Amino acid sequence: MKNDHLVRLLELSLATLFISTSGALGKFIAMPTPVIVWWRCALALVLLFIFSKIVRIRLAPKSKKDLPTIIISALFLGAHWITYFYSLKLSNVAIGMLSLYTFPVITALLEPFFTKIKLEISHVFLGLLILAGIYILSPELNLENSQVKGLLLGILSAVCYALRILILKKHAKNYHGTTLMIYQLIVLTIVLVPFIFVMDTSGIKTQYPYVILLALLTTAIGHSLFVHSLKYFSASSASIISSFLPIYGIIIAYFFLGEVPKLNTVIGGSLIMLTVIIESVLSKKRMVNK
Repeated sequence: MKNDHLVRLLELSLATLFISTSGALGKFIAMPTPVIVWWRCALALVLLFIFSKIVRIRLAPKSKKDLPTIIISALFLGAHWITYFYSLKLSNVAIGMLSLYTFPVITALLEPFFTKIKLEISHVFLGLLILAGIYILSPELNLENSQVKGLLLGILSAVCYALRILILKKHAKNYHGTTLMIYQLIVLTIVLVPFIFVMDTSGIKTQYPYVILLALLTTAIGHSLFVHSLKYFSASSASIISSFLPIYGIIIAYFFLGEVPKLNTVIGGSLIMLTVIIESVLSKKRMVNK
């Protein structure tokens, strides 16, 4: 049981590391946000489809009744990606990623309405720690400030991401994580295709290496591993454990974009890291007690 839990934690940590590349890539890629997201979805869809055929993953839906909620969760995923990338463009990687990571708080508070899991006091406490970290990170509240706009869009992205996870969680035990990601990517590739005709897509000629990285590492591998982890962790636990993501993202942005985090970012990030350590220990105890 100890080894099983460690393997699950390592898988979730790897997913977190890969997803964290989205911050630097989303900030760096010079194309309109909906166009970036469409290319991300389309390329990741091709990669995951090839992978599913190689390892023979079942792609047929087990029940047509599952499709409406999977489609709804896909729309929330698309809204999450678009608002998140706009947040990165308006502010910086640190503010964009850390504001997004209010989503563990939102997930923990909403999960009792989606599942039979009761709201745990520990999740409220950890949520408050994350909120404290976000508060320390926040610039002065001024709606004319682009960083504040980025922060608010990051929080909106967090709401969309939390809803996507909670809706998708019910299907995690019945479907392979890759299958669920393929379904969602099909929906988003279709929904976002009009933007390819109304926005400038010429940037793909020079930006394609970075878009491929975004599709492969962040989306195809990272998000598939994260969805797979929902089989073994509650949505709240998986969300809080993956709060290491902005820390990884800030480090990546420092080396590749030259963004140096300020002192308040370091302090806020430290609080977020503390929640990860505590929840990792608590989730292990819950798994042992099952």
